[in-house]
Amino acid sequence: MTDDEVLTQTRHWLEKAVIGLNLCPFAKAVYVKNQVRLVVSHARHADDLLEELDRELDLLVATPAQEVDTTLLIHPTLFGDFLDFNDFLEVAEGVVDEHGLEGVVQLASFHPRFQFDGTEPDDISNYTNRAPFAILHLLREGSVERAVAAFPEADAIFEQNIATLEKLGLQGWKALGL
Repeated sequence: MTDDEVLTQTRHWLEKAVIGLNLCPFAKAVYVKNQVRLVVSHARHADDLLEELDRELDLLVATPAQEVDTTLLIHPTLFGDFLDFNDFLEVAEGVVDEHGLEGVVQLASFHPRFQFDGTEPDDISNYTNRAPFAILHLLREGSVERAVAAFPEADAIFEQNIATLEKLGLQGWKALGL
């Protein structure tokens, strides 16, 4: 799969699911302003991906938020297994800490087979964190705090997402072409 194909699928997911279903009410503003950096990783090993994460963290904090507010580090092939990816996230969080960025940058994650603990694989709630590829989402804490302050019911987002997805159902999700 080419980088263009990966980016096209990722943008489709962002536009149809994340923004289109309003799963993240903060995403549209930075997306339409082209402040979302999309990076396709070609890492062959987890260590290589950690090096890319190093570089992307450095770039994010060195770049004004008006230019790059958030980064999606997309890996189309390395982590086919969700549990392996989930284990990797702990190491990735350690990289954020090693950079001294705890409280400055936070990681969110998405995966094609994302599954909350205690749910069945096809439980619609899992789709809140499903994406076409394994993705590390690097978010500026300051941007998150400002967005949450401007959104009076930020604590209710997860519950709203579950309600949206339950109403949509698996067939509706599939109809989005994701």
